Amino acid sequence: DAGDPIRLAWIEGDVAGLSSIRSPDGKVVIGSLNYHQRRRGQTLHAVRVARFRDGSSDEDQVEARVGETLQTVRGRSIIRNTAGVANLDITVDVAAGHITGFSGLGKERQNYDEHVALTPGTYWGPLVFMVIKNFDLNATDERLVFRTVVATPKPRVLDMELLRQGKTVVRRVGERIDGVTFLLRPTINFIIDPIIHAIAPETKFIIEPGAPPALARFEGPRNYERQKIRIE
Repeated sequence: DAGDPIRLAWIEGDVAGLSSIRSPDGKVVIGSLNYHQRRRGQTLHAVRVARFRDGSSDEDQVEARVGETLQTVRGRSIIRNTAGVANLDITVDVAAGHITGFSGLGKERQNYDEHVALTPGTYWGPLVFMVIKNFDLNATDERLVFRTVVATPKPRVLDMELLRQGKTVVRRVGERIDGVTFLLRPTINFIIDPIIHAIAPETKFIIEPGAPPALARFEGPRNYERQKIRIE
């Protein structure tokens, strides 16, 4: 069920990496993605920062407990404009069911201090790939549902579903990667719910099978502003 912690098929540890962020057609590099993951005992910290050439950036920080399952403890999401000023900063305390922060600047600023029903099986930011990586152990009929917190820009608690769509090929200069496409989408009716319009753009992950699986490509919206990007 959505909200239940996923079972882990793979052992998480210390990881760091740098990826290119490209235009939707893949032809232009528009930024870079830095990822750092550190494990101490059963506690996992991950920070993912996307920096763009126009000076803006998106940052996700998460803390989770890892063992037989992946249990989110807390996290924070920050979006900075081209001047480097935060125009969204939201902190999520999963254990306390508490979301605080703000979105907007000047007269458009909205402050948030909300108590919501959250469970350790609530995932966002870099934890979403961990859900995909452990898909086979948790999915039913090629489908896996999980809970998330998204900024639209107001923080919302939604259920999302991952659907395995089939085999595909990722082609790059000098290489061919045989992958599997996963579609990420809300589970509620986006036709009648205006909230969904903020995250409705198609979101795809292409995974290279292996032990463990690897992310070959992400195609989807950068954030609630709907700018489409490709990460490779």
